[in-house]
Amino acid sequence: MDALSPLVYLIDDDDDVREALALLLRTMGMRVDAFADPLSFLSAFDRNTIGCLIVDIRMPGMTGLQLQQRLLDEQCDLPVVVITGHGDLNLCRRAFKAGAVEFLIKPVDEEALLDSVQKAVTQHIRSRRQQTLTREAQARLSKLTDRENEILVQIVEGLSNKQIARVLDLSPRTVETHRANIFAKLETQSLAELVRLYLTGVSEHGYSPLSGPASP
Repeated sequence: MDALSPLVYLIDDDDDVREALALLLRTMGMRVDAFADPLSFLSAFDRNTIGCLIVDIRMPGMTGLQLQQRLLDEQCDLPVVVITGHGDLNLCRRAFKAGAVEFLIKPVDEEALLDSVQKAVTQHIRSRRQQTLTREAQARLSKLTDRENEILVQIVEGLSNKQIARVLDLSPRTVETHRANIFAKLETQSLAELVRLYLTGVSEHGYSPLSGPASP
């Protein structure tokens, strides 16, 4: 099996449930790493892995919700599918509030589990792809000088060269020169491409146009 294919982490202290679910997932062609407790998972977990986590709520020691919160606190983006033998509405609410993809009641419906795993993995792949695009955009934006960043913001706002010149107290020719440098440094061929690159890398993803990429 392709070692680069998505990996499903499965944590359940019930041996029978863990083995049955692992078998189901493997039968469907998925890679599975199964653990009897969260601490064993944490010692083996690779943050770079693409995939998802299936975790039981009620386990001795660290519970599934506690593990979910720990991953959240550590800004881990691994999607979580929660399973439980107790249909507690409060637990369900807490799991979703912490970002769970799905909350399933035991005995787990096989089709529902497979659908949830597929949804979680797809979500993770999209998230990682967006992170890659964001990092690439931030790297390109970081090439700009402070003045070029100021002008870029005005370009994205839709201002003409003359309007930018008035706002920043520059000559139109100076703005034209900076504008040409911005397009060259960012390797963009059109205004639409420039705006798209800017929006991909701006502050909502950790980039300030006047200070460069934020520290991780």
